[in-house]
Amino acid sequence: MKKILLIFGANGELGSGVSKVLAQKDYDEIFLFDFKFNKSISSDKIKHIQIADLSDEQNVQTAFNEIPIYKDAEYFLFSTIGGFFGGKKIWETSIEEMMKMIKMNLITNFNIAKSFSLLVKEARGGAINFTSAYTANHPEENKFAYGMSKSALSYLVKSLSIEGEEIKLSAMALAPFIIDTKANRDWMSQADFSKWIKSEEIGELIYDLFKNYKINSGNIIELKLRLE
Repeated sequence: MKKILLIFGANGELGSGVSKVLAQKDYDEIFLFDFKFNKSISSDKIKHIQIADLSDEQNVQTAFNEIPIYKDAEYFLFSTIGGFFGGKKIWETSIEEMMKMIKMNLITNFNIAKSFSLLVKEARGGAINFTSAYTANHPEENKFAYGMSKSALSYLVKSLSIEGEEIKLSAMALAPFIIDTKANRDWMSQADFSKWIKSEEIGELIYDLFKNYKINSGNIIELKLRLE
């Protein structure tokens, strides 16, 4: 039985770390998606697919047309897709800023979820794992638009986990507090980086979750910090 892996946002700091780990695992074919590739891994089983504006459903459908359909295969998808906006009170946030977060964090992943569900429906089953955020369940000051859109993503996961039973699709999400990336180190240069979760550690966790996908659907897994 084939195991097919899809990673969206594979060229970013989280996606590249996760891809590096998962490329070493027992997947038969791996498809990496992003709008550009400048530091991505390569191997005979990896295919790179460039895609623009994931909030456009047609773009997502076109990208999924690149994925072969095997009736006896299991499909797995990890999405890093999303964006951050913060620093403003609710009464300072414009409708444009709020809608941008909805577009980046919810609409994009809805489009991915929809196309992936139709793919899994034709196969043996599979799992999809999104990237939510700790603040989606624990509101923080000056992060309304971001937290609200990530909370909506979590609702998408919960709903998909219920409806996915019909097609043997497991849906879940990770909700990290902070990931050890260059951007975050620059933003919080005085923080204790040793407590931040590494993208490679997330890759190992995703592999374990996918390996046990039949029993963990519907979970939003919070990643607050790593033990030293």
